[in-house]
Amino acid sequence: MASITVRNLDDGLKQRLRVRAAANGRSMEQEVREILRVTLQQDEGPVRNIGTAIHELFRPLGGVDLEIPAREPMREPPRFD
Repeated sequence: MASITVRNLDDGLKQRLRVRAAANGRSMEQEVREILRVTLQQDEGPVRNIGTAIHELFRPLGGVDLEIPAREPMREPPRFD
């Protein structure tokens, strides 16, 4: 297993970590592992494409009915004789 060292941790943050660990009956090291595990699992949400992400972002604003123009016949492709 790997290990890391966190330097320059704010004293207030360290105190909050100590209190949280004690409240959960864990060491500070165990608490940090649990915080990282839970946080990183949340980041592994379903993979979405850009279109789906944009749709979900603007869905609360409602939709718009757009008139789709009729298709026109295709033009003749260019000839390179």
